[in-house]
Amino acid sequence: MIQWMKYPLFSCLLLAGCATVTVEDSAEQFNAIDAAEARMTLGLNYLKVGQWQRARENLEQALNYAPDYYRVQNAMAYYYQKVGEKESAEKMYKKALRDSPRNGDVLNNYGAFLCSEGRYDEAINTFVKAINQPYYYLISASYENAGLCSRKQGDDEQAIDYFEKALSHDPYRPKSILQLAQLELEANNYKDARVRLFKFNKRYGYTANSLLLLIQLENQDGRLTLVNKYANLLKEQFPNSQQYQNYLANEY
Repeated sequence: MIQWMKYPLFSCLLLAGCATVTVEDSAEQFNAIDAAEARMTLGLNYLKVGQWQRARENLEQALNYAPDYYRVQNAMAYYYQKVGEKESAEKMYKKALRDSPRNGDVLNNYGAFLCSEGRYDEAINTFVKAINQPYYYLISASYENAGLCSRKQGDDEQAIDYFEKALSHDPYRPKSILQLAQLELEANNYKDARVRLFKFNKRYGYTANSLLLLIQLENQDGRLTLVNKYANLLKEQFPNSQQYQNYLANEY
């Protein structure tokens, strides 16, 4: 049985270089933003290693420095999301949207939140709205998010369209490439899936996900010698991966 690969959606605040152009009017404002950025970065780092209290302290301090700054609002909303305070997360995202209604980063992150809550139509509409904003350059990421959300919704045709659009804006998005390969595999389109995976592995090398897909592909196509080849590679290169555990349990 094929189990489709589950990926977290892209959140802009977790990556460097996500800031949309923001103009500050004075040295005082710039210093407040600078201080907020420092606290925000510290808070997110604490959040990453599970130090929730220190994360919250720093993120709240960042919010005190710059209560209307969208990156800090995004980070605070993400904190609430991570600790399960969903109402607070939504309130913070909505405040960020009131303050910056045409900010693609805010829209993208709010879309990721909506998708995680199973509000798929709202989420996809929000990703599309982000894509349509001026000065928003992470278009491929939002298309990919829309594709992942469409997969969760069970709309594979729409998912294919969004993944293809993501790749038209950025041909080297591994997540979208593998999702399309899996969709081709599920449609018994073995030739296209094999070509796509061959190109993927040539560029990126084998990954646990790509090897498991190759195992699925060759198993369905009755090529057991290749199944054993890719299974051995999965064991050698990714022995502790969930994908290898799925293979051992015959869950693929």
